[in-house]
Amino acid sequence: MRVGFKVWAVGFYFLGLAFTVYSKAAPDPGAKPNRLIESKSPYLLQHAFNPVDWYPWGEEAFEKARKEKKLILLSIGYSTCHWCHVMERESFQDVEVAGFLNKHFVSIKLDREERPDVDKVYMTSFQAIFGQGGGWPLNMFLTPELKPYYGGTYFPPKDQGQRPGFMTVLNRLHELWTEDRVGIEAKTTDIHEKLTDHFHKLQGLNPDSTFDAAMLDGMVPKFLAGADQANGGWGSQQKFPQPSHLRFLLGRGGEGREFALKTCRKMMEGGINDQIGGGFHRYTVDPIWLVPHFEKMLYDQAQLLDVYVDAWQVSGEEEFRATAKSIAEYVLGELTHPEGGFLSAQDAQSEGKEGKYWCWTVKELKALLSEEELSVARRRYGITDSGNFVDHSDPEPLKDQNVLYLAMRLEKFSAEDQKVLSSVVAKMRKARSIRVPPATDDKVLASWNGLMIGAMARAGRILEDPRYLKAAERAHAFVVNKLWNPATSTLSHRWREDHVDRSQQSESYLYFLRASRILYEATLNPSYLTLAATLADRAIAVFYDKLNGGFFDGEDRDDLVFRLKDDYDSATPTPSSVATFEYGVLSEITGEAAYRAVAEKSLLSVSDTLRENPTQLAESLKAVSFMVGKPARVVIAGGNQREEFLKVAWAGQRRNLLVVGTTGPVSDFTRQLKEVKPGETTAYYCVGQTCRLPETNPAVLADWLKEDRTGEKSAPRE
Repeated sequence: MRVGFKVWAVGFYFLGLAFTVYSKAAPDPGAKPNRLIESKSPYLLQHAFNPVDWYPWGEEAFEKARKEKKLILLSIGYSTCHWCHVMERESFQDVEVAGFLNKHFVSIKLDREERPDVDKVYMTSFQAIFGQGGGWPLNMFLTPELKPYYGGTYFPPKDQGQRPGFMTVLNRLHELWTEDRVGIEAKTTDIHEKLTDHFHKLQGLNPDSTFDAAMLDGMVPKFLAGADQANGGWGSQQKFPQPSHLRFLLGRGGEGREFALKTCRKMMEGGINDQIGGGFHRYTVDPIWLVPHFEKMLYDQAQLLDVYVDAWQVSGEEEFRATAKSIAEYVLGELTHPEGGFLSAQDAQSEGKEGKYWCWTVKELKALLSEEELSVARRRYGITDSGNFVDHSDPEPLKDQNVLYLAMRLEKFSAEDQKVLSSVVAKMRKARSIRVPPATDDKVLASWNGLMIGAMARAGRILEDPRYLKAAERAHAFVVNKLWNPATSTLSHRWREDHVDRSQQSESYLYFLRASRILYEATLNPSYLTLAATLADRAIAVFYDKLNGGFFDGEDRDDLVFRLKDDYDSATPTPSSVATFEYGVLSEITGEAAYRAVAEKSLLSVSDTLRENPTQLAESLKAVSFMVGKPARVVIAGGNQREEFLKVAWAGQRRNLLVVGTTGPVSDFTRQLKEVKPGETTAYYCVGQTCRLPETNPAVLADWLKEDRTGEKSAPRE
């Protein structure tokens, strides 16, 4: 996205970088805390002992900038962001840099995970003005009215060729501001007006837009056009998993499904997958899934849990099932609050070194393993004396580090060597457990919990592990108890240490709506459906664009100079993508036509994008499939065999199959379906208002769900 006007603000070269991890070391003895020490954000607390006079995002900082007529440095990142930590070490801990900032700027630190709506405003502004991809840290310079003036991502401490160092940037911006503040403010206002017009047009509804089943034809080749057929995934340098792409292809069959399965295998075998402890790192810095940036994010675990459950369903390959379970077990063991909520992330760094917790040297392994065990470990995990990872951002990188990957498949080992390998894994797990662990970002976000709750509940049913379903219910209860205010029907975004931030974000409402709906289908507890409907109503009132369709990222509030709707399924799906599907599903379950109208208008708002560039909004294609199809419902009435029927209903692989009960806010038609005998669980298989005869035998329902009406193997159920 780029606005068609000249970038005038600063006349020197800037290179944008999309980097993503490090945690802050203990402060120097005698260091004085700044005002960030009062924050609950782990990211802001990492900067609480910087000599920079940081402010949190808020009116105190804004008022100071207005009163003193100073530029604002808005520095945005998150607690597990690698290049955020590098820039802190190089620049924000530097006394000279801090002194200059404190004298000439108002410096604000923002946790993008706490205020994704603010981050979206300035990341989108940066991308539009400079035509760069963006990334974190994002360092934007704003006028006292919060309008974007100039920006960049990571700045090195000193000039590097044509790339300016941070002090060069600060000095030049201060000179320009001092020499012509009035002129700069006028030109910045002009940029703001042009951006406002640009975003208004971008987010408008094309009156000629339509969507239909035909638009799904020919989608697979568009997804495969930029695919890496050798290594799986997309990209020739870095590799991100892109779960929305994979889930769409797994549901389509044919060459698309085969490519998605190949990608799942490559990721599963690569260093991006923690071969010892389970769970996936954020992304790899190479195209072969080998060397990751080592942070582990809750939202990645949630979406990849869904992906590997899908992969197991459509392929039957046991390794995919094992990988799905390893993700779930990692989350239960490392990212779960004692009271049940899911924590946000685990850092890449421990003891000041990225990857130290995760990697191995041959020297370490020689001290831990027998000669035979080391020989097997070398073959299984690709271990070499010189290693395969060096942290080039570290002035004193660790040497000979090995990222583990599956260099040899298990079936190629003899039965005896497989026994040895089991001993190897047990010893390495135990040895790693006593290392200094990476920091955990222990804030609980309603949005990311929504993703994980839905995935965990789904895995509990499909993988038939009740622990996962129970974990999903506990986490749901945690969010409701800590973040949901039933008196005002408001869902706060972040909880940490008994503090709630009061921020409302559309991703929280819509992801948690999804979690509540999935839990309802997994348990038929009507309270989950009631909450889903309440969240849906509240999200319409607070975030829905009634004129154009789709959902704004944040509330209508004074500290947002633009109000934006996310338009790209990147690390997480856009709130609108999730909403479009969920409102369609809710309409089918509840019979509320208003929900379908929201889904339809939201789809129309992106239908042109879906036709021209479907990979941009892969998650929305799921909604298209649902809205143009004929969703089926398994209606379960009565309670004596409910669990048996639920197991059968969730084992089926029909696309767009909903599982509903007869109590709570279900449609009038569904509510009138009764047990054939009082107390005897009865199932109905319905499409629209046409149902098969009632059935009291779960085995018969299982046979119904095995029927192949499409002529090809069915897609995994949502």
